[in-house]
This record gives sequence, structure tokens and C-alpha cells, in this order.
Amino acid sequence: MHDEPGPTVLITGVTGQDGVYLSRLLRRRGARVVGVAPPGAVPPDLCAAYLAEVEVVTLDICEADDVRGLVDAVRPDEVYNLAAVSSVARSWAEPDLTFAVNHRAVETLVFALLELRDRTGHEARFFQASSAEVTGSAAHSPYAEAKAAAEEVVRQARDRRGLHACSARLYNHESPLRTETFVTGKITRGAAEIAAGARTELRLGNLDVSRDWGFAGDYVDAIARMVGLDEPQDLAIGTGTVHRLADLLEVAFAAAGIDDPSAYVVTDPELVRPADTAVLVADPEPAAAALGWRATTSFEDLVRHMVAVDQERIRTGVEHDLRYLDGSARLEQ
Repeated sequence: MHDEPGPTVLITGVTGQDGVYLSRLLRRRGARVVGVAPPGAVPPDLCAAYLAEVEVVTLDICEADDVRGLVDAVRPDEVYNLAAVSSVARSWAEPDLTFAVNHRAVETLVFALLELRDRTGHEARFFQASSAEVTGSAAHSPYAEAKAAAEEVVRQARDRRGLHACSARLYNHESPLRTETFVTGKITRGAAEIAAGARTELRLGNLDVSRDWGFAGDYVDAIARMVGLDEPQDLAIGTGTVHRLADLLEVAFAAAGIDDPSAYVVTDPELVRPADTAVLVADPEPAAAALGWRATTSFEDLVRHMVAVDQERIRTGVEHDLRYLDGSARLEQ
């Protein structure tokens, strides 16, 4: 008797934080994973460390013909669209690119799956990574507007065309894979470098914003559970606990052995967003009821782990290592 083969899964944005954690989760469950990354943006050391069992394809998801060709060739059972212009600040600088990636590419993927079904009878399930930013006072940023438009694409495909499609409004979630282009990664790397004597200051914008921060490794479990539901539904994914950015700063510096970060932080008005939501926090109960899921990693443990990994990077010079994903205790081995 042979085991049934696992599903074939297509993940866009596979080299990003969520793509890495999700692809590894699904590979452990026996799935064949095909990952999509934009041309010229496939870090060899990242792929070697985290994606050795993933079939990585370079493709511009804004090129509709290429996307349709890939869907036809792969015939996925599940598609997770994680690719995005993921920075609100960048969306103000590049609104056209933001709408192309965060909205029109979603249309292309959904239509490609519908065309495949209509032509061959092959059914696929679709997940769209949306954002809590669509609900906040910054909802008129190009980022939030594009994400909201993509949510509507998913609803229409589900309600009018019967596609098993869902979207999750993901609240802020982090991991040691966050780069310094994100404020969380900037803070944890900055704290580690200041503690190591490699720098003397950290330039930041508004520290008064409050967010619901969780661990990406927890969130991809919720994402996979959403796709596994018999009846698709849209959900918010978050911890339900809110912290200020100033709290994150304090925990990060304390983890690096510095009691008072204020001596090292410089407020830079140029880093303040044109529009920002003061507070974003999820109601975790609908996801708990639908999925049996709750976040398990605390805010403090998440930030400490990120700092520990950044300290290890400084010590070893190794940017990507499998140990970094699974807990700071392993760094001591």
C-alpha cells in the first residue's frame, strides 16, 4: 500500500517571511510546493537555508500570460498569494506598482484558476493575504486601497463563481526573517548592533503607534487551516493583544542588554508616514471559533528571539541559518 501523494501547492512571494514559514509547514505535511519569486530577487543563501525542498520559479506576477502559463503547468490544488508590495510607506512612493502587484495580480491569479477549472474540471483553493491596514485610519493609503480591492476580487470569485477562495486580514506578524525595511527588523537589528558597538544610534519615526504583533510561524498555521475549511470564509488573524512601538523598542534593547534605549534613539520626521493608524488590534475570537486557532507565541518571546538571531548574525556573519526559524534556544547549541 502506498501513501496518497500530498497536494500540489503554489505559493507566490515564497522568499518572503510568510512564504518561507508556510512552505516549510506544508512540506512537513507532505505537499509538493512550487514557490514563485520575482526575477532578480532570489537570495541564494536564503533558498539554500530554508527552501531546499521547494521548487522555486522566478516570475513577474504582473505578467498575466506568464502567470496563466504557470498555473496551467503546475495545476495546483492550493494557491497562497503572499506576494505584495508590503510596505505602506513604499506604497505612497510607488502607487502604480502597488496596485499592479496587490490588486491586478490577484485578479490574474483568480481568473487563471477559474479558467483552468472551466477548461479541465481541476478544482483549486485560493488564499489571499490581506491586511489589517484596510480597517484603520490609513485605509486610504495606496497599500490599503489595493488590498481592499483584492479582497473584493476574492469575494466575487467565491460568491459568483464558486471558487473555494478566502482572504485573511493579517495583523502585524514578525519573525527573524524581517529585514530592516520593516521597523521591527530595524529595531531588533539596531539593538543588536548598538550592543555590539557596531553603531551608536537608531533613527525612527512615530513611536506612539500601537499594533497587534504576532509570530509569523503561528500565523501561517492559521492560513493553512483557512484553506482547509470545507466552506471558505474571510477572517482576521491576530493575537488580540496590543503593544506600542515604544514597548517593542524597550523589550528589544533589554534583550540586547541595554536598559534605556532613549540615549540611542533619534526621532526622524522624514520617517513618519503620510497617514498612519494609531491603533490596530484584532478580535481573535472568530478565528478561534472557525479554525480552533490562537496565537501561541508571546510578544516578548517574539522580540527576544528576533534580537537573539540578529546577535547571532553579527557574531557569525551568517545571515540565513535554519536554526534561526525555530527558537532562540537552538542558537546556544
